[in-house]
Amino acid sequence: MKTRIFKTTVLLFIAAILLSFDLPNGWHLSGSNPENYEMGIAKGEGMDGKNAATIKSKGEVSNNEFGTLMQMCSPKKYLGKQIKMTGYVRSENVEDWAGLWLRVDGAGTDEILSFDNMQNRGITGTTEWKKYEIILPVPANASRLAYGALMGGTGQIWFDNITFEVIDNSDNPPMPESSNRSDHSNNKETVTSEPVNLDFEQ
Repeated sequence: MKTRIFKTTVLLFIAAILLSFDLPNGWHLSGSNPENYEMGIAKGEGMDGKNAATIKSKGEVSNNEFGTLMQMCSPKKYLGKQIKMTGYVRSENVEDWAGLWLRVDGAGTDEILSFDNMQNRGITGTTEWKKYEIILPVPANASRLAYGALMGGTGQIWFDNITFEVIDNSDNPPMPESSNRSDHSNNKETVTSEPVNLDFEQ
């Protein structure tokens, strides 16, 4: 009997390892309840058959909980300009909503200069790969860019091929209404000089 229990325990442990995801270089986990989500690299599940990143709920998760896979970088090359963040997302059985997000922080730890998490056009249910964009101004006093993808409630999303580009400032879009869903980090995570590993191949 003890041998059977031991074998079952070992098999469950191995299964847990196989189902877990490696964290992509340059990215970290955050959100209101990151412990309720599996997040990392989904090998071979990207748009082009290479890697993507994924966020997957662990069992039942309430709709007021969310997890995000994110990174932060210096805004130096974008100061005083308008940037467009582009990425591709697909979803499966998302009950609440999911999306890309981008936030421009000021000098203070709680100062947000501009922010969009796609709340007003959130991804729900099951969808195929689709391109999404976020456009925000980066004021001259910005100190940091924070960005990633998030999912609330239960379900799973995959995201891939994130890019950033400077666009014309002449046609400024209105600031979207967004909840405070982005990250719940303690602001001690690494801030890189520019975005890194946006195709999740590392």
